[in-house]
Amino acid sequence: MVVAGCAALGVAWWSEHMLGSVPCGLCLWERWPYRILAGLGLLALVLPNGMARVMLWLCIPVLLSAMALSAVHVGVEQGWWRSPLPECRAPVFHGGSIAERLAAMPRHAAKPCDAATYLVPGLPLSMAAMDGIYALILLVPVRHGLRVRIRARFRGRGRKTIQ
Repeated sequence: MVVAGCAALGVAWWSEHMLGSVPCGLCLWERWPYRILAGLGLLALVLPNGMARVMLWLCIPVLLSAMALSAVHVGVEQGWWRSPLPECRAPVFHGGSIAERLAAMPRHAAKPCDAATYLVPGLPLSMAAMDGIYALILLVPVRHGLRVRIRARFRGRGRKTIQ
């Protein structure tokens, strides 16, 4: 899970810093589950087996939240609903001088959340949609890891030790 979380964050970093994509507010929120996933993976590596299994169980709601954030973002991109984040909307300026309006503007240019970013030319999947698909795919190794640990635990119970 450490590698999976870091890979997702690496693609986001590469897209932002190498390709020049500007992330929107929802894009930035979508990175949090992968940070948590990497942290849980690190904990699973250093903790004893019982606690490592708990960390794997905790990966499931984290990945489900990644899928939910992705679904919200894709809905905003498709125009099905408005973004729940205020930073995804254009700023509204009410009167005042030019200096007051400039002071009220955000420091960094932001991309509207309804403007999809496509990573692969010709592929009609936005980065937000690919994020949800990636989280869904990652549920498979988490579930498999839990199954392997359960089987190993039950096999160990049936053995008798000879002293």
